[in-house]
Amino acid sequence: MSSSSQTSVSSSQFESIISAVLNEFKEKTGKNLLDDWLAKELQSCDSVEAVMDIIQGQARAFDKFMTGGSKLMKWVRSSVHVLYTISAALGDGVGAAVPSAKAVFTGIGILLAAAKDVRASHDALVDLFERIQFFLKRLGVHTRISPTKEMVEILVKIMAEVISILSIATKEMQQSKTNIYFRKLLGRTDIEDALKKLDGLTQEEVRMAIAQVLQGVNELKDGAEPHQPAPTPR
Repeated sequence: MSSSSQTSVSSSQFESIISAVLNEFKEKTGKNLLDDWLAKELQSCDSVEAVMDIIQGQARAFDKFMTGGSKLMKWVRSSVHVLYTISAALGDGVGAAVPSAKAVFTGIGILLAAAKDVRASHDALVDLFERIQFFLKRLGVHTRISPTKEMVEILVKIMAEVISILSIATKEMQQSKTNIYFRKLLGRTDIEDALKKLDGLTQEEVRMAIAQVLQGVNELKDGAEPHQPAPTPR
């Protein structure tokens, strides 16, 4: 998917959205998504596989990685693939001036690292990423169209909502290292509210994408209709 020349969305229009959620992540976790060492590693990544190599390095800290970790990585990889595609739609790649994709990937790595010493965290993360991927997979239509200005705005908000979810989950993992009990992620009001927002955003984006596709089909259909000659005057 390539960015359309008609999609004239300047970085300043969505910089504030990303900046706000980056600050939220830092306040909740104490981690700066753009200055973390993972962000520096991701700077040179130019493919989904390169991103996954770094993220999997964090996942190997799980005791269950060799047995059950493949299920977790299945959902993480699927999410990364969709988010990487979205980043191409935004024209930001992994290391651009408004690094929404890099921030998400860094957030995933930080979450996995924070969860490595928390009992029951593996299954909780499997459930969480399965839910995230359930919503993100709707965006597959973007491999075939160029986004409009309005669609780009929703895509940025989707990126931001994923980062918000990661911040809540990371904070819980950090706190659970010192607590006896680990509260499951799904079912928490803050997590469910964030997932509900992600659900709504992806549904709205799909509706806009379908409308864009239908518009293109109608334009092609109109252009393909044969020209009717003017009637001969009698």
